Amino acid sequence: MSDAPRPTQDTVRTLLGALFPDGGQLDVSAVAESGEHSTWWVGTRYVLRLALDAPASVRQRREIRLRDLVRQHVGIAVPASLASGEWASGRTYSLDTRLQGASGDVVDVTAAGEEDLAGLLGGLREVPTARAEALGLARTAPRSLDVLRREAARAAELLGGDGEFEPARLAQLTAQAAAQLAPQPGAVVIHNDLKGEHLTVTPDGRVRGALDWSDAVIGDPAEDIAGLSIAVGARAAVRAATLAGYGARASLRGLWLARCDTLVRLGERLHGADDSPVPLLRTQLERAWEAILLELVTELADKDPETDRP
Repeated sequence: MSDAPRPTQDTVRTLLGALFPDGGQLDVSAVAESGEHSTWWVGTRYVLRLALDAPASVRQRREIRLRDLVRQHVGIAVPASLASGEWASGRTYSLDTRLQGASGDVVDVTAAGEEDLAGLLGGLREVPTARAEALGLARTAPRSLDVLRREAARAAELLGGDGEFEPARLAQLTAQAAAQLAPQPGAVVIHNDLKGEHLTVTPDGRVRGALDWSDAVIGDPAEDIAGLSIAVGARAAVRAATLAGYGARASLRGLWLARCDTLVRLGERLHGADDSPVPLLRTQLERAWEAILLELVTELADKDPETDRP
């Protein structure tokens, strides 16, 4: 639990007054607040993010350095930190550029936007992992799809009783299929939280930027394909992954990670203590469970999982 004061609008205005000659006069409004940080719009050009505890402050310092590294590879905008420091003892802040576009949760991505996402996925593969690790990025082990499949099966039964989901749909992912979709060799830098609110999309459906790199790690690239399946839909995510050079294995692994995750999350919300918005979780479930041509033409049981690598 943090012993730092909770930031208020007065806190923000005082900080801005120290950063700009007229900073205290800029329009300020809260964007969002979670257990890790609070976010504020500052005028029309800036975003101020305040870390609320010591671990979040460590992540924010690392994130500022990481964004400078990935920016040169990913082909879309990444926020730049114009000023950073401490807003309270041991609690950091970053004043960032505000990126063009609205949340990917409210604007559909077009074919051109899928090419932007392909540039993001492909660019992250090119980020030198040794340099990212030197910045403090952790290496994470891939998740077991079979373990997740069993968790999703329990959630599917609960959701079936609610009329939220037909459990038989999960039967496509057998234990054998999950084994075929084991993670492939080759960890890369991944954003690790590519949900819609972390993508900025313009009215023409172009993806212009990626926000909030605080959860980035060196890990399984299928996790970012899974994130995109939830953010923009399975079809767009798989097309983007294919354009980025990922093969059927990685794409289908990402798809099934997303499908299982959305079942578990909605089940936890309706039958547990999770407080996420139910409409959003239902939308994410619908996106991840879009039928895609790839799963109709790929017979997993007949192929060696080691022969289809990105």
